[in-house]
Amino acid sequence: MTTTAVTESGAALALDGVSRSYGGGAPALDGVSLVVPRGRFVAVMGRSGSGKSTLLRCAAGLERPTAGTVRVGGTDLATLKAPALTRLRRDRVGFVFQSLNLVSALNVRENVTLPLLLAGAREGRELDARALAGLAAVGLADRAEDVPENLSGGQRQRVAIARALVNEPEVVFADEPTAALDPVTAAGVLALLRRAVDERGRTVVLVTHDPVAAAWTDEAVFLERGRLVGRLDRPDEAAVRAALGAQTGQHLAVAR
Repeated sequence: MTTTAVTESGAALALDGVSRSYGGGAPALDGVSLVVPRGRFVAVMGRSGSGKSTLLRCAAGLERPTAGTVRVGGTDLATLKAPALTRLRRDRVGFVFQSLNLVSALNVRENVTLPLLLAGAREGRELDARALAGLAAVGLADRAEDVPENLSGGQRQRVAIARALVNEPEVVFADEPTAALDPVTAAGVLALLRRAVDERGRTVVLVTHDPVAAAWTDEAVFLERGRLVGRLDRPDEAAVRAALGAQTGQHLAVAR
């Protein structure tokens, strides 16, 4: 694992010794240090209960860690009071979740513009143009006036990606975004995230249990019982499956 001290200054996301406990049980995260450079697509993997979703919530500022430091684009989240933390999540972070979280009362275009409106942008042609450009990038410009319930699951997930990217965030967090999709549709969604990294320089942190999804990324990191236990550069499906099948607590494959 690349050391935090070497690369943190140029990172989109940096976790240093992050722990998160709930009550008196074993910590959900236990001293995790992770640096994600700008323009990187990283998969966070592990068995159920390994701490993947807790890591995402702490990294995105949705939860405060019990110990350690989280920085987004160099900003220490612990220094932010609740209103400033909300603004950071709104203005500098994008989210794509399995549950989609689209607003059913809004049409597709309005769903995409929502982060910009919440950030204070005024409705008008410029705002609509940004939304339509985002929808065109995911192949849905012709569905801008539809409501989400008229779209397929894959189309709704593409709208969620357009919404996550519309404010040009420093980092996009995607939590199992393909879990409910068929393989062909899932591949299309992952291709969009891959293009966001390669063509738009975005940084994407993907929480997934799926070795096929991880094979789209630049790097896979592995959690076990809240600890970071290994990584793979340029992961392929077979190598990821082997790593996930490794004995609990054993260090996994290092960079190839």
